[in-house]
Amino acid sequence: MSSKTFHVTTFGCQMNEHDSERMKGMLGSLGYAEASDQADADLILFNTCSIREKADSRFIAYLHQAAALKRARRGEVVIGVGGCWAQSVKDEVFRQFPFVDVAFGPGQVHKLAEFLTSDSLTAQGFFEFEGFTGHLPAARERDFQGWVQISAGCNMKCSYCIVPSTRGRQVDRPLDELVDEVREMVAGGVVEVTLLGQNVNAWGRAIQPTSARSSFAELLHALDEIEGLKRIRYTSPHPQDMKEDVVLAHATLPSVMPHMHLPLQSGSSRVLKAMRRTYSRERFLDRVALIREHNPDIALTTDIIVGFPGEAEADFEETLEVCEEVGFDGAFTFIYSPRRDTEAAELVDEFVSHEVAVARMDRLVEVVQRRANERAQRFVGRSIEVLVEGPSRTDPSKLRGRSAHGKTVNFTGLASPGEIVPVEIVGATSQTLAGEMSLLARALA
Repeated sequence: MSSKTFHVTTFGCQMNEHDSERMKGMLGSLGYAEASDQADADLILFNTCSIREKADSRFIAYLHQAAALKRARRGEVVIGVGGCWAQSVKDEVFRQFPFVDVAFGPGQVHKLAEFLTSDSLTAQGFFEFEGFTGHLPAARERDFQGWVQISAGCNMKCSYCIVPSTRGRQVDRPLDELVDEVREMVAGGVVEVTLLGQNVNAWGRAIQPTSARSSFAELLHALDEIEGLKRIRYTSPHPQDMKEDVVLAHATLPSVMPHMHLPLQSGSSRVLKAMRRTYSRERFLDRVALIREHNPDIALTTDIIVGFPGEAEADFEETLEVCEEVGFDGAFTFIYSPRRDTEAAELVDEFVSHEVAVARMDRLVEVVQRRANERAQRFVGRSIEVLVEGPSRTDPSKLRGRSAHGKTVNFTGLASPGEIVPVEIVGATSQTLAGEMSLLARALA
């Protein structure tokens, strides 16, 4: 058994977090042990993102640090680069960074094991679209929470997005396979799963012909029947595919959480068309109305891009109007940055200046946070169930957990990670809730 060590640095989305857990599980099965510090690792891995420019620049800085460690140890370090950035540049990674030993795309994580167990001493790249990382063993960050990859790739053609070229066209895993995986996870102590897909609620359309067709709502129903599974979450859905059966699943299935992340991107129909988002402002608001009709207390979060090429002041004002009207419980907001090999990156003459984009971002954040703070006040005075995750990051004497609505809760009390406990909410901000654990309510429960 090998006594070698590894260290993984992850950039980007939840899918990358999931893929990194699978890398760790696979390496563990090969006899590698995880090192807490990069400097102590024999294998240094980066799981990269290429959605935003900031992720690229951060990763490259880390990569040069790893190169310095390799030089200091006279080459006795293996450096690997995986994920979307590696896929987007492919073999260019070896020309730009000759100290890299192995590179692989999101669909080729399993090839890392093949490389490490081979006798080859030459740099290798693996960039075909094949296989699911969900088939690999996992080393989860928390024993009671788990990611579940239900699909890979995306068939949408958003003009700003590089995902279709880095993760390929959508392919879905069969229903029975997913149910078996989640059942096994629950038997191992998992109480909350998060379903992952680039367009998660389009699941079922791209299942292999040998398997029965199904729908995302049917998957939610099947998973809800698993005894011991307390919470089901998913990300990220597409407004185009948000059908009434999924909305009703939130209203009727106990384990499907009252939280939905529904990316808006822009409140302007004109900009949405340029983004190739396949829905209008009116359609998005119609989906919000349907969701809240059946789930009045649901938490809605979103993604918004500021400064998309050609975005006029009037377009941005429409985005602010939608944010005021909907009142999101939270939002991830981004200033547009061009990505290689995307349609929007070619609209150089229409780029919004950085100064204008920053000013718009400040105005957007004010609206989002104000409305989120207003929405959060509905929890004050209520007793809610919180899944304990560990100590509070700001006050170690308190506990931190996640409410059913997806809100971070810092609270006083005695409980262990993985427990779901009742908490009386005494305060709220746009991002977090503060509370006190009800020992009496817990005893009665």
